[in-house]
Amino acid sequence: MRASLLVSRPDVETKLGAARTRLILDKPFLGALVLRLPLEPAGDWCRTTATDARKLYYNAEYIDKLNLAEVQYMLAHEALHCALGHFARRGHRVKHLWDIACDYAINPILINDGLTPPPGMLYERSYEGMSAEEIYPFIQDNENDSTLDQHVYDQPEEQRSGKGKQPPPESGEDMGKRRDENPQQDPGEGQNEAESPERETDEHQGGDQPPPPLGHQEREELAVQWRQRLAGAAQQAMQAGKLSGDMARLVDHLLQPQLPWRMLLARYMSAQARDDYSYSRPSSRRGEPAILPNLRSHNLDVVVVLDTSGSVSAKEMTDFITEVDAIKGQIRARVTLHACDHQMNADGPWVFEPWETLRLPESFQGGGGTDFRPVFDWIAGLDRQPDLLVYFTDAQGDFPPLPPHYPVVWLVKGKTPVPWGQRVQLN
Repeated sequence: MRASLLVSRPDVETKLGAARTRLILDKPFLGALVLRLPLEPAGDWCRTTATDARKLYYNAEYIDKLNLAEVQYMLAHEALHCALGHFARRGHRVKHLWDIACDYAINPILINDGLTPPPGMLYERSYEGMSAEEIYPFIQDNENDSTLDQHVYDQPEEQRSGKGKQPPPESGEDMGKRRDENPQQDPGEGQNEAESPERETDEHQGGDQPPPPLGHQEREELAVQWRQRLAGAAQQAMQAGKLSGDMARLVDHLLQPQLPWRMLLARYMSAQARDDYSYSRPSSRRGEPAILPNLRSHNLDVVVVLDTSGSVSAKEMTDFITEVDAIKGQIRARVTLHACDHQMNADGPWVFEPWETLRLPESFQGGGGTDFRPVFDWIAGLDRQPDLLVYFTDAQGDFPPLPPHYPVVWLVKGKTPVPWGQRVQLN
């Protein structure tokens, strides 16, 4: 008898149900997310577990070999892919490398939350706290690692046909053909979503073939739905007092509006523009008894500092200066440009009036360590303080112990935090 035929589907379904129940009781945040994914047995195309953001597909033989704690992990793993919107965030990135980056982002979260990963799960301690977008540049094109599960929401045809890079977790073993039977209906199907969160409708009703990839409109709709589910699951877990601090911070970050750094920088600079209304009495010669508001405009004094310690590339500096120049023209800003590594650049500063094009000097000195204190000492010696300081850096250096009295925006490349000021992540 073939090994796959020895797997009892009722036993596997019982294990899946027990794992899901245990998640609901012990990890209500993850359990609520798992409940949103109907479980469906899959054919030979699914080697372990998979998701398309509509359902969770599983290989019965693989689930049968896991213990209950490992099954909980696989369920939570697939649900978190959906809740984090990985199916909608790949963009033009290489799918195989993006899938690996997503797993490296998710697995530390689950492990730190106390779940037990099955053998073969990707994990790298240095990636803890990083998003998939931040991890992706570190994944090499010749990467030999593969995800244990399958992400089939936008799977290319060559991978859907079984020619992709994802090897079976136990090579040489026949996964069986017993899934030719009609899959049983999920208990939640046929009810509306208010009655059962497991109801999902799509044209793919069988598990013998991979589901079709998400279309653009469906991807957008599912992204909104999963954000709502994420917020609802977090609220339920907080009410039960079972939302860990790490999970709470993750949810808070994900539900914040995610704006590009260019938009955020423009917002902070525009907020400092001093357009105001004056109610001074007009000249009596005009013969107007009414006092009407008059719009007065002032130039904005902005100091822009570049970290020249070697951590920021010339292209990144050029892109940054281009964005600042575009914003400068809109808000009539006078920009004083300077550069610093562990000391101020001897050739600076460079001053650009509102009507002048902001550009990088022909050459910069630099390449030493990073110390931010010389910049603030220099500004303290100026005739007047700026309306805004924008510092482009990796934030790895020595900060002044106290913030200045003027606003500071740190445009940061990398993950290093700043002790004060407004931090804008360079995506």
